[in-house]
Amino acid sequence: MAESEFHRIRRLPPYVFAEVNRLKAAARAAGRDVIDFGMGNPDMPSPPHVVAKLVETVQDPRTHRYSNSKGIPGLRKAIAGYYQRRFAVDLDPESEVIVTLGSKEGLANLAQAITSPGDVVLVPNPSYPIHAFGFMIAGAAIRHIPPCEPEQFLVALERAYKHSVPAPIALIVNYPSNPTAEVRDLAFYGEIVEFARARGMYVLSDVAYSEIYFGDTPPPSILQIPGARDVAVEFGSLSKTYSMPGWRVGYAVGSRKLVTALGRVKSYLDYGAFTPIQVAAIAALNGPQDCVAEFRATYKRRRDVLIDGLASAGWAVPSPEASMFAWAPIPEPFRHLGSMEFSKLLLEKANVAVAPGIGFGEYGDGHVRLALVENVDRIRQAIRNLKPLFGG
Repeated sequence: MAESEFHRIRRLPPYVFAEVNRLKAAARAAGRDVIDFGMGNPDMPSPPHVVAKLVETVQDPRTHRYSNSKGIPGLRKAIAGYYQRRFAVDLDPESEVIVTLGSKEGLANLAQAITSPGDVVLVPNPSYPIHAFGFMIAGAAIRHIPPCEPEQFLVALERAYKHSVPAPIALIVNYPSNPTAEVRDLAFYGEIVEFARARGMYVLSDVAYSEIYFGDTPPPSILQIPGARDVAVEFGSLSKTYSMPGWRVGYAVGSRKLVTALGRVKSYLDYGAFTPIQVAAIAALNGPQDCVAEFRATYKRRRDVLIDGLASAGWAVPSPEASMFAWAPIPEPFRHLGSMEFSKLLLEKANVAVAPGIGFGEYGDGHVRLALVENVDRIRQAIRNLKPLFGG
């Protein structure tokens, strides 16, 4: 039986990043030193006190048993505590908080929980792939919202809603954005909540990068808006905040209805993260937070070296206000190539790997994404490699 016969597989396009990874692997196998900005995979070690708590907890054989699919009570309380400290939002750990195996799993399984075949979901384009494909796998149709200025988003949203049949059931928002690094303020979320409440539509907010910001104003939460919990659920993760990507700890908070729906699906699919990992996650959330500030400062330093260096090489890239990404427009002389061929060119000529924008949707094809996951010395080496290509 051919893979192409499987219905859900047929709905998925070829995974762009698999091709990029194949080319990177081939380059490395040939002995080339690839400087890799392609994957948003934090390179800094997880905080020592978090690792120590894992090691301590795993010594207890009782923690080796099945855990709880919605998360151990202590971790749900710690997540609620974080929301109170950071956003002044009070959450009920029992009914408004659920632990997920990273935010990606939570998004995908909530899509399974709330989607009927043929439902329509509104997703910005470009966007992180799971935002669209989680719903596509669940049987939904996707209506994309093309790039626009923040003040035009509501107009574009209204247009997308009006021209969708049947009426959309949900909207995805993601700020700070992966891949574009855009940020939005509370006024924006207020408009989104009002729009959704008026139409009986859900909002799924992804704030995985909310603690990686470089200005004086931390990114807000949609749950700070009165009435948001009637329609909205928010996904977060410890992956970027605490440099814990491989630990796979995330959460969904907000609407009791949506949190309960996600919990029902998860109860059939998993027994939750390994208990020692959840206990270590409590140590991350409740323990000293200087590590978060240090990670943020490291990303800021890398951002500044990268953006200044690219400018000196002849590649003008906007400086991101938040996230661990730079969303780089393809320079004019190379724009005709599109993002996939341009990415291949950078790898071939400069040993620099980036993520092609087309992997985040067709409206991303004029850009590539660079992740701030190489140290400053490696970033400077990448700039030296790139200068001959751009004539800088």
